[in-house]
Formats: sequence, structure tokens, C-alpha cells
Amino acid sequence: MNDWYESLQRPALTPPDWLFGPVWTVLYIMIAVSIFLFFKRSKGRVSYGVILLLAAHLLANGVWTAIFFRLKSPGWALMDILFLDASLILIVALFWKRCKPASLLLMPYLGWVLFATYLNAGFYFLNST
Repeated sequence: MNDWYESLQRPALTPPDWLFGPVWTVLYIMIAVSIFLFFKRSKGRVSYGVILLLAAHLLANGVWTAIFFRLKSPGWALMDILFLDASLILIVALFWKRCKPASLLLMPYLGWVLFATYLNAGFYFLNST
């Protein structure tokens, strides 16, 4: 982490820093397996809309860290993570229609992103000036 992050007031239930790496490692593996299963079950019949939604979601996931830590902007990061929430709920629903195991593999990720949304909002509101 960095000095800026260390100086922030933390919301209740903030996990220790060491926990984030292992959790994200497991979640990224589950996400990859989920996407693989979905595409395998779809047999090449995936709409561009679904591909675009997945790409936008994964891009938003990837830039969250830069927005929060490098730009030091919990407010903008909160906007990003709210998009993550909405797009992930839609992805889970779309996957459910075609491949329930793929959808179920995303449930821990959804839970973690919703928890991260709580934390992000907490950092934003506790540290707004």
C-alpha cells in the first residue's frame, strides 16, 4: 500500500492488507474458469453485446486500483465500482441462462465486489473534506 492509503480513516470491517492478494488470486481463477465454461457451453454463439459487457467489466475491474491508489480518488473509484456491481449482476444473470455453473462460480466474486463497494464508500465518506 502507500502512505496516502495508510493515512486514511478506515471503515469498520476493513480486512488486513495481506488478505487482498490471496482473495483476488482465488477470485481471478474462478472468474477465468467461469468465462471459459460460459464460452465452452455457448459453442461460439456469444453476442457482441455480451463480449462488450465482459470487456467493459474487466477493464473497469482493472482500472479501479489505479483510480483509488494512484489517482487517490475514492470518489471516482466509487463510481467505477458501482459500474462493476451493476455489470457483474447483469453478467451473472446472463451466465445463469446459458451455464449455471459459470454463474455460480461468479457468486463469491459478486459478494467480494459488493463488500468492496461498502469499503470504497466508507473510505470516500469518512475521508471527504
